[in-house]
Amino acid sequence: MAAQLEFLDAQQTPMGVISLRRRHDPVSGQVVYEAKLDDEFLMSSLFTAAEEEVARLALAEIDGDELDVVVGGLGLGYTAHTVLADPRVRSLVVVDALAEVIGWHHRHLLPLGEALTSDSRCRVVHADFFALAAGDGFDTDVPGRQFDAVIVDIDHSPRELLHPSHAGFYEPAGIARLAGHLRPGGMFSLWSNDPPDAEYEAALKAVFTDVRSEVVTFDSALQGREATNTVYVARRPKD
Repeated sequence: MAAQLEFLDAQQTPMGVISLRRRHDPVSGQVVYEAKLDDEFLMSSLFTAAEEEVARLALAEIDGDELDVVVGGLGLGYTAHTVLADPRVRSLVVVDALAEVIGWHHRHLLPLGEALTSDSRCRVVHADFFALAAGDGFDTDVPGRQFDAVIVDIDHSPRELLHPSHAGFYEPAGIARLAGHLRPGGMFSLWSNDPPDAEYEAALKAVFTDVRSEVVTFDSALQGREATNTVYVARRPKD
């Protein structure tokens, strides 16, 4: 069957033209949603395993109920949706710099849009996640508020950034500031498209405990083989 392609939206942003398309994938038989920034692929609903695992791995390390969580990067919504699937989650703040992506969810152009925007626990904030991390925190209504988990899926990796202004988040001072936004014992997790980075792990270990890299393996229909992503997991010390 020939692939059928439908363009759902395209808008100019300060970072370039962001577009959303839907197509039938002849290999998997799935209906696939894909977002591009200019000619670069940002996200695809074909590959969501690591986007879901970045949430599961962090939440699995937290004891207790009534959890307050931050997700950096809304994307197609799979990370946020996985957070909300945990019944212990009391509140979720999702931060995304692109109003256009937020609009896709509110307009229900994406499969998870209605579920996310109708969940009373979930609040989507249009803001620069990295600027909030460097400042008073992720709740613009409550400066200094701390969370049980901060889960991030924005850049391709700690080295492959969507914008140079993000670099400070991955440096020692930025990591220390991030820890201050977590409650004692709280968890940080980060998605990366690259293999584990020993230098970044070492920087995390200078601030966090229980630091590890989890390699997530999934089938790549496009490549006809297994593919991998990395999820970094780290805990703010309890004392």
